[in-house]
Amino acid sequence: MSARKGPYECGLDAAVDVIGGKWKVLLLRAPARRPQRFGELRRELPKISEKVLTQQLRELEADGIVHRENSAHVPPKVEYSLTDFGVSLSEALAPLGAWGRAHMAHLEATYPQRHPEGA
Repeated sequence: MSARKGPYECGLDAAVDVIGGKWKVLLLRAPARRPQRFGELRRELPKISEKVLTQQLRELEADGIVHRENSAHVPPKVEYSLTDFGVSLSEALAPLGAWGRAHMAHLEATYPQRHPEGA
């Protein structure tokens, strides 16, 4: 969810608008398997802050990728799951993940040369 200044240039532009950010693609993995509570998602991504997790989930919900289910239980229970739209996005990302796994050793070995400022 971003403040776009104009129409999308191509399909990749539209997709990156939805999945842009450090955590969104990683967040798509967990609720793809089964609905998960906030704490479960937090444990799967231990480096994400609660504030950022909340923000990213709200953006994914606003984009129609994630469904937030509130139950009337005491204590309240909230679960996150992928919508059909989100499942289709997760499936579209699978080949990109496969490419990353296939080339991970090379990418890790060359990271310092490709990103000298972060080495």
